Amino acid sequence: MFNDLPKFVFLTGKGGVGKTSLACATAVGLADEGRRVLLVSTDPASNVGQVFGVEIGNHITPIAAVPGLDALEIDPEAAAAEYRDRIVGPMRGVLPEKALKGVEEQLSGACTTEIAAFDEFTALLTDDAVTGAYDHIIFDTAPTGHTIRLLKLPGAWSGFLETGGDASCLGPLAGLEKQRARYAAAVASLSDATRTRLILVARPRTSSLAEAARTSRELAEIGIGNQHLAINGLMPEADMNDALAASLIARDQAALAGMDAALAALPQARFALRPENLVGIDALRRMGAPVDLAAAKARKTDTDLPPLAALVDGIEAAGKGLVMTMGKGGVGKTTIAAAVAVELAARGHEVLLTTTDPAAHLTETLAGDVPHLTVSRIDPQTETQAYRDHILATKGGSLDAQGRAMLEEDLRSPCTEEIAVFQAFSRVIREAGRKFVVMDTAPTGHTLLLLDATGSYHRDVLRHAGENAARMTTPMMRLQDPAQTKILIVTLPETTPVLEAARLQDDLRRAGIEPWGWVVNASLAATGTTHPILAARAATEAPEIASVRDSLATRHAVVPMQAEDPVGAERLRALTSREPALA
Repeated sequence: MFNDLPKFVFLTGKGGVGKTSLACATAVGLADEGRRVLLVSTDPASNVGQVFGVEIGNHITPIAAVPGLDALEIDPEAAAAEYRDRIVGPMRGVLPEKALKGVEEQLSGACTTEIAAFDEFTALLTDDAVTGAYDHIIFDTAPTGHTIRLLKLPGAWSGFLETGGDASCLGPLAGLEKQRARYAAAVASLSDATRTRLILVARPRTSSLAEAARTSRELAEIGIGNQHLAINGLMPEADMNDALAASLIARDQAALAGMDAALAALPQARFALRPENLVGIDALRRMGAPVDLAAAKARKTDTDLPPLAALVDGIEAAGKGLVMTMGKGGVGKTTIAAAVAVELAARGHEVLLTTTDPAAHLTETLAGDVPHLTVSRIDPQTETQAYRDHILATKGGSLDAQGRAMLEEDLRSPCTEEIAVFQAFSRVIREAGRKFVVMDTAPTGHTLLLLDATGSYHRDVLRHAGENAARMTTPMMRLQDPAQTKILIVTLPETTPVLEAARLQDDLRRAGIEPWGWVVNASLAATGTTHPILAARAATEAPEIASVRDSLATRHAVVPMQAEDPVGAERLRALTSREPALA
């Protein structure tokens, strides 16, 4: 698996890249070599217990089938709930209800969950009794550079809030002052290359490798330099006369050739796409071995896979309205938004497609090829910088140097970009009253609630409307009205992306927004592939598609994985074809 590992090993990467599988396989390999190993998961979508077939939970549990290996699952949601209660409890009955709701929303986002999880595992990093019992401690999911920078900032976070700070990520830090010395020791341990290695896990895809490069730079800037790269899910270079397989092999090679130079210079380990789900000790032990194409066995796949065209029919029925695609990075939100927009335009409707997609060639292709379709592109960097400048000039104007440093760090949060981009989106939402507006890259429910709770555009409009307030329709109100807005949650037919999409749906429901439909993208089961590895992988999608169909979505569609990147009107329309997906 990996060579010469130090005491602490962190695996990090976006959901669905294979962090848990690699962490589990690494832990098993070390234990097989006679080492004492503790495997710790802080991933909200953790399935370590499922991988080993053992109920683990928030206590150190021996893995009986692997002598020398113990495991621990930190439940970040439970940790975050306890954390919120510890901070909000003393404020009840003291703060006005409106202010209390604002604090509660500050504490409801991903930043709180990550910091609460960090609070849990810093005990492992700094407890000599625990660390001394193991040769290696493997962490499935590492804290982001943003969280580590927040923890390194000086000052009393609760004091910032008490003096009127209402930024999105400082709230979770209000209860950390007493543990600051322990956090400092933990952060120092992360930066010690003799004790810690951070493994960036990515798929051989352009977007995944770009994300890994950004993470690498961010961590290097805060002194975490002992980084390695793990590229997971490479297609075996034998296409077996299957067009899809040949295309995926070429795509892998192109993505690797175009990798960021600094990322490519890191020590690397590469792992092939496996024909099986990595569940069970035997499968984990096979992970580092070559794939046996002859042994891969295809199983029957589900043929009840509704096409994207059926969802477009439902969208079209209203004749106008707002369509938003939401989902984690890398699931294909931009592609699905563009496909829906192109199909609606091809049916004769006036459509505005607005996107934050940095791939400008997509908008250029659409602008010239599709009648009835107008494309606008919002530049996230420009919008975010303008938003930061405004906040620093207003709220930051009266802060001292320490307070300003805290505010500047908070403005590096992912929430900041969501808020800035949503404000830009809001300027075009009104057009959905007379045509179709399709929006790619939407804010999470947490961000929408944060905007609402802190005196956002929604409240500002109503406050200034006076007697006309009853007749006003704000962007937030439009999002909450299913007659005006249809939210499409986009995911992949894999365990972690589906779990993350389900959490997004819960988040939106807290904001009073009910998703209209789900799109399961890049499905192998919907392709009819005959390649032994791909056909075997297709069969593993069935439980995830069934979960979406039976318990998560009111309506759904399954989009086949494409042999060629769906760029341009013709290829995008192929995604909404009514032809049967399976041969």
